[in-house]
Amino acid sequence: MTKVQLKARVRVETNGQAKKIIASGFIPAVVYGAGQANVNIKVKRHDFDKAFKLAGEFNLIDLVVTGGREIKVIVKEVQKDGLTDKIIHVDFYQVDMAKEITTEIPLNFIGEAKAIKDLGGTLVKNMDAVEVRCLPGDLVSHIDVDISNLDNFDQFIRLHDLTMPAGVELAQETNEAVIGVVETKVKVEAPALSEAAPVEGQVAPAEAAEQVEADKQA
Repeated sequence: MTKVQLKARVRVETNGQAKKIIASGFIPAVVYGAGQANVNIKVKRHDFDKAFKLAGEFNLIDLVVTGGREIKVIVKEVQKDGLTDKIIHVDFYQVDMAKEITTEIPLNFIGEAKAIKDLGGTLVKNMDAVEVRCLPGDLVSHIDVDISNLDNFDQFIRLHDLTMPAGVELAQETNEAVIGVVETKVKVEAPALSEAAPVEGQVAPAEAAEQVEADKQA
């Protein structure tokens, strides 16, 4: 797993001064967990965007706080502005490296399913991440799922089929389906009403109109 480092400063500004912090190019944040007192911090927006792109919500970040103190954290929550979608606050959770945590790891689907390539099936994906239990140091950025062995319709890869990284175990029902291929249903559209052939014994609308006109002239 790639080591991700992020510098942070202890902030003296209160949450009521969040706009001022944001205007200066920082994001207000807080660190909590591991039996430690909450620490109010701020991180440069550019630096956080870069770190978050690498680590996401599932991998460790080495948070280097003012004075050089390094804290192992994961991103617990990201708050965004409802109008601009801009990040306005971040919660970091400090982990204890000696204690297991329960979190999620993204799935990375690789390969090409034969049932799609050769049979024209439809891929059905039930999940993008799996819940796991492990020590923080055993976290990985993703788990690969090879779908090239999906040869037939109604064939699924289940959680117990995944190859788990060392030290990482599933924390959810292992018989759950992750991904599979089903037969593509072809929808046959009925002809438009105006184009439908008349039922036997029934006169088509145009013919009926002509007959009425002929009767009038008779």
